[in-house]
Amino acid sequence: MRGLARSAWRALLGRPIALPDALLARYPELRGARWRHGGLPLRVGGWCLGRRTVAGITLGRTIFLADAAALAPALLLHELAHVEQFARQRTFPVRYAWESLRRGYAHNRFELEADAYAARTLAERPPAGGSRPAALPVVPPC
Repeated sequence: MRGLARSAWRALLGRPIALPDALLARYPELRGARWRHGGLPLRVGGWCLGRRTVAGITLGRTIFLADAAALAPALLLHELAHVEQFARQRTFPVRYAWESLRRGYAHNRFELEADAYAARTLAERPPAGGSRPAALPVVPPC
């Protein structure tokens, strides 16, 4: 019974992950979030966008990443911006939903702000290897 409960819990809330040390050394601000792989929030975010899942979704200080999503700095920093948005405004979830209904995902100001934060951070500190950051992931984070 205990194994079944654990499996159900992981299906709902995913499983905790630790980001690689090299990634945290390059982007120490990523320590400001809790990171999980999998979970129902990714499916719900996908349903909202007419997809099966999304690459990432943020709820409070917790960032859920799809199992198939690479630990790409662009995605991680984008989702971290949503952590800050949650912290700044208690009404963020309602405002985000309203913005999505009014303008759609692609024009949601909170998404645009998260994209800009990730792009700005990557321009200042490109990923290791010296390459310039690529565009944000094709599968949109949420």
